[in-house]
Amino acid sequence: VLFVDEIHRFNRSQQDAILPHVEDGTVILIGATTENPSFEVNAPLLSRSRVITLRALTDDHVKTIVSRALVDDERGLGQDQLTIDADGLDLLANMANGDARFALNTLEVASAGVGDDRVITADLVQDAAQRRAATYDKDGDDHYDTISALHKTIRGSDPDAALYWLARMLERGDDPMYVARRLVRFASEDVGLADPQALELAMAAQQAVHFIGLPEGALALAELTVYLALAPKSNAIYVAYGQARDDVARTRNDPVPIHLRNAPAKLMKDLGYGEGYKYAHDFDEGIVGQQNLPENLKGRTYYTPTERGFERNLRDRLERIREIYRESASEAGRDSKA
Repeated sequence: VLFVDEIHRFNRSQQDAILPHVEDGTVILIGATTENPSFEVNAPLLSRSRVITLRALTDDHVKTIVSRALVDDERGLGQDQLTIDADGLDLLANMANGDARFALNTLEVASAGVGDDRVITADLVQDAAQRRAATYDKDGDDHYDTISALHKTIRGSDPDAALYWLARMLERGDDPMYVARRLVRFASEDVGLADPQALELAMAAQQAVHFIGLPEGALALAELTVYLALAPKSNAIYVAYGQARDDVARTRNDPVPIHLRNAPAKLMKDLGYGEGYKYAHDFDEGIVGQQNLPENLKGRTYYTPTERGFERNLRDRLERIREIYRESASEAGRDSKA
């Protein structure tokens, strides 16, 4: 049996060296890791393994372990004849966050401060622990799970949950500029033109954090988080850009229509560049219908505003614009037949 602790620290070549010995049965490999094995363990090695996920201990589990440690004469503190009061035990289990090692280390430190009554109190636990056990890994799954929770609770219009996940990230040491960047993205991806001010506020919050840093900058991010959670939501821009991007990737990239081309030189003008272009300001409402897409995408539409927030106004305006474009197309068709 070969036990490899922190197997994710082995590089790809080292993991590959183990593989043939696992395959032929020379060794039974047991690997332990705090990272996601899907990303840190070679696929061939992972496919020949059974993944067992170890969950954090519950508070009741931690209390049981602490209680055993207090009466164990060989491996615990049994010889010291100590007890822990109910408040102290509750606090210790809570602060351990499911980490038995943290609980036992804190218990040992707290035991050094007991008085003649030999009782470990909540105050002794608090002094010994200083702060809650850190289960947050800024580079691991917890980081990505928490930013996912922040994003999804804002999208779900839950300002209370969003504030909690924001605080969880910032208080556990995440880069505030990373959080700010994600909130800027949210403002354009999930709020969009339903509330155009969201992106302005997001950029202002980013600048505030950059200017004053933490801890004061956390309030700017909190203000933005609540605003985004309460703002009307629309992913219409996100969907529209995705469709346009797909057309760029999947269809012929035909030339720019000649009336839209730039003509800075005589040669280009002689070739007809810019010919037939209609200057929108010369027309009623400042709108004129033209064929502005490549010929193979004629008539394609991408942006469909929602009925939420400011997009309701944009929907009405867009309907009028597209009506003018249809009228212009009909007139152009009649002219060509004539």
